[in-house]
Amino acid sequence: MSPQPVDSLKGFAVTFRQLFRKPITQQYPEEKRAVYPRFRGRHRLWLHENGLEKCVGCSLCAAACPADCIRVVAAENTSDNRVSAGERYARIYEINMSRCIFCGYCELACPFDAITLGNEFEISEYSRDDLIYTKDMLLAEPLKKVPVASAEEFDTPIPYYKAHS
Repeated sequence: MSPQPVDSLKGFAVTFRQLFRKPITQQYPEEKRAVYPRFRGRHRLWLHENGLEKCVGCSLCAAACPADCIRVVAAENTSDNRVSAGERYARIYEINMSRCIFCGYCELACPFDAITLGNEFEISEYSRDDLIYTKDMLLAEPLKKVPVASAEEFDTPIPYYKAHS
């Protein structure tokens, strides 16, 4: 094959045009880019309006998890210690985020919408032990807020269980 000078000149023309364009720079820590509406990020446990936990300790999320990163230990609710609306509650609820593959199966398996995957993506740590999220960490409000792009922009509907829960 002989070299094609016209093709080489076309390639140089593309490079030459880019030399005079203004660079696109993102100021990342200060300005966060909007994530896809159905993005799956950090897990979060939810409470009812009356303050009781939605999680009843059924362990369906742990059974559905292909990475086996969720640990649920249930305990019985008593009349003086009512934690959830059901007969049981999750005494221990842990997610090992270093093993999680963010598939969303735990979210789909939960019959009470107790666990959801939010849009927070900054979850890096220096130690693996810090990546084991406990129940208190999952119930807490996320520290960092990430903007979500409009669903109309991406032309994908928000799932029914997220829009009506």
